Amino acid sequence: MLGMNRKLEQLEKEGKVISVGLIGAGQMGRGMISQIEGMKGMKVVITADIQLDNVLHGYEAANVPKDQVVEVKSKEEAEEQLAKGKYAAAAQANLVYECKQVDVVVDATGVPDIGAEIAWNSIQNNKHIVMLNVEADVTVGHYLYEEAAKKGVVYTGSAGDEPGAVMELHDFAEALGFDIVALGKGKNNPLNIASNPTVTEEEAKRKGASPKMIASFQDGTKTMVEMNCVANATGFIPDKPGMHGYSGSVKELPSIFQTKENGGKIEKHKIVDYINGVAPGVFAIITSNKQEVHEEMKYLSMGDGPHYVLYRPYHLTSLETPLSVAKAYFDQEPTIAPYKGLIAETVAVAKEDLEEGNYLDGIGGYTVYGKIYEYKEAEELQALPIGLVNKQVKLKRSIPKGEVITYKDVELEGESFIWELRKSQDERTQVKS
Repeated sequence: MLGMNRKLEQLEKEGKVISVGLIGAGQMGRGMISQIEGMKGMKVVITADIQLDNVLHGYEAANVPKDQVVEVKSKEEAEEQLAKGKYAAAAQANLVYECKQVDVVVDATGVPDIGAEIAWNSIQNNKHIVMLNVEADVTVGHYLYEEAAKKGVVYTGSAGDEPGAVMELHDFAEALGFDIVALGKGKNNPLNIASNPTVTEEEAKRKGASPKMIASFQDGTKTMVEMNCVANATGFIPDKPGMHGYSGSVKELPSIFQTKENGGKIEKHKIVDYINGVAPGVFAIITSNKQEVHEEMKYLSMGDGPHYVLYRPYHLTSLETPLSVAKAYFDQEPTIAPYKGLIAETVAVAKEDLEEGNYLDGIGGYTVYGKIYEYKEAEELQALPIGLVNKQVKLKRSIPKGEVITYKDVELEGESFIWELRKSQDERTQVKS
């Protein structure tokens, strides 16, 4: 995001800042607070978390003086404290998106149902919304993106998250006229679809992370939803359900991402996939139909062709989120959004034999994992999107391990905001088609 440093510096010189409201003060949220405290022209003015101590710890870790952080319990109280130049700490999310001083809201909850509600309410309150919640995005992001456009605000994924980092490579290559063959990310742990919070408990303790989050990495769900996000933004599709997940080094990627008839391992071009062995990076495989371009790529030590790899060896997750905040504020543009509509779907698959009458749990739990499909194929299967899985979802029949769970296999007991939003999205999609 070239030039954002100068824009932020100029804003600060004018005596202004981008006022950020954060919801979710877990690991990602707290990291973002500290990063922004070292930046010019931006400030996390209010943070909400159901565990208020997380908010207070986040500001303390960012070296914000304790007497500058005030607990607030109402919108009026929050606005009063912000007007005094204080930081506000809240337990209620609505105090963030309803606060008049907030320019941009960041959702760092990681919970699909909560994230969908935060995004919707932020949009209704005319706030830009940055999602550190890919699970919500792949479930109802298309609807939220369209609603944000109607309101004249920005709905966006985050820089630093793998989809945002992939999108930077995609836009760079597409702007230059390269033919993009594949987009992908590295996976830094072997795929284990049986992983669950019990399996990951010790690793989670060592890393200071949630066992469910680690399990969602290991069982592949996180990788599936991340590449689902890229698919909806670019129009690229998985080469097969679940993608390939080959192993290889960066240098081997151009040969892997050749069609089988040309000695490679893929069936189609313009696909999303992941590779074991190149984590934590992201990549784009590119080519050209111009001989002079090939000659120049060889001269630039990009390989012998005809395919080449653009590789970014890092993604700084929430530490890069402020760049998406700034892009939304200054440029009125997303970092990544479902520009192409519903291209892929990450569906729920039984992680073990599940009995009729049982309740599902959620992403990174014991009952299901996610698997990416082309959207049209998932629709034909009536497959249940992984982002709709929660503890209120009850099985109407027994499901064997490894089988895709469908809408007709389940019933929702009680209310769920993301289910209602998904219903609205599906109805709108059917009308358009």
